[in-house]
Amino acid sequence: MTFTLVAPQHPIADVPGLDREADPAAQALARARVRRRIGLVPAFVLLTVLAFVSIFPVYWMFVTAFRPAEDTLSTNPLPGPFSLENFEYVWQTIPILGMLLNTFGMALGLAVGQLFIAILAAYGFARWSFRGQKILFLLFVGSWLVPFQVTMIPNYLLVSRMGLLNTVLGVMVPQLAAAFAVMLLKQHLESFPRELLDASDMDGRGPWRTLWEVVVPNLRPALAALGIMLFISAWNEYLWPSLIMQQGDALIQVGIRSFLGAEGNNWGAVMAASALACLPIFLIYIFLQRYVVDAFVRSGLK
Repeated sequence: MTFTLVAPQHPIADVPGLDREADPAAQALARARVRRRIGLVPAFVLLTVLAFVSIFPVYWMFVTAFRPAEDTLSTNPLPGPFSLENFEYVWQTIPILGMLLNTFGMALGLAVGQLFIAILAAYGFARWSFRGQKILFLLFVGSWLVPFQVTMIPNYLLVSRMGLLNTVLGVMVPQLAAAFAVMLLKQHLESFPRELLDASDMDGRGPWRTLWEVVVPNLRPALAALGIMLFISAWNEYLWPSLIMQQGDALIQVGIRSFLGAEGNNWGAVMAASALACLPIFLIYIFLQRYVVDAFVRSGLK
């Protein structure tokens, strides 16, 4: 016995004289798609403008850094002529490699300290309910909205009395509590399965062991993303390190400031030093940007 397989045909194809392209439903769907694409045009234009506004200062920094010293103040938006004169001057004038290493150590230590304190604070806010919890959390987050200029002088006096002026530790101590980090981690911990915490309590683990043996291992992506953001924020800090550190060979922020003086401003050297200071951050963000995006997406999920 022989069987012949026949490909099934669409029922509409069997109806003679029917033009599927003229189907009203298909035409309405096509028009809806066109209108949706046209509606996205203003959004794309706005994003393009914002991207240009954000990228152009960085582009101008590198263009100025690679120009000869006599063309530093040129307003030509196109790069050229190409020169490494500014980079050679920076390398010979300041110990920029040592400054980058010191800044890396400061940013890493500050990020780790902020992350540790944020884990403890967010864990307390998310796990336990106590009287005045909401008010305390609002006050804690509200400290994030206080301008730095308001707390700058009190923090400076505190660091001075502690004998931490001109030290990296003096830069780190007043910034160890980061309200942004606590707020972000609290969102993640509130979505943490309560059953795992109850099971850990039944196994005889206390709150401390539960935090480090159950909670933290399951929050590694969020902690990695938050650590990256804290590191970048500490690296980019300028005003506070410049106020605390008076030594010219301490941090890259102070080193860049050394090219600005009463005798004149060497903008070519400033741009070259700033470009070298940006390179580590660019590399870190390029390779780890997915963790940063994932942190913001997951922070709003419950």
